[in-house]
Amino acid sequence: MPAFQAKTFRRTPTASSPLGERIGAAYRSRLSRHPFMLFGLPFITVIVAASFALTPAAALRYEHYDRKVQQLSKEEAMDLGLRGPDGEEGIKRNPRRRVIGDEREEYYRLMAKDLDNWEQKRVQRFQGEPDGRL
Repeated sequence: MPAFQAKTFRRTPTASSPLGERIGAAYRSRLSRHPFMLFGLPFITVIVAASFALTPAAALRYEHYDRKVQQLSKEEAMDLGLRGPDGEEGIKRNPRRRVIGDEREEYYRLMAKDLDNWEQKRVQRFQGEPDGRL
């Protein structure tokens, strides 16, 4: 008996083979002769089609973001109590305290605070709001 059998590993498709096996065998035999047409072109086609299909989803995402983040009008800013940098009604809030000097002075000012002796204070609640006490 020889070391290798004469039988092929894959059987050849016959007329009685299912359609899927015949198509698969034809695809495998032609793939070695035309690799781009049978592998690369369908791959690129799927990528391009997916980009066109996902474009509306991306547009929805940005429209949702735009609805969430919008510029306030002057009337809305006045209603919310926002002021501009010059004290006029605008979009930016006035900072409570500005940093005067350089970073070192601010660092040493913060380091001089006594962090070991502190007292816990409850936040004042609005009228009718539960304060979390039992």
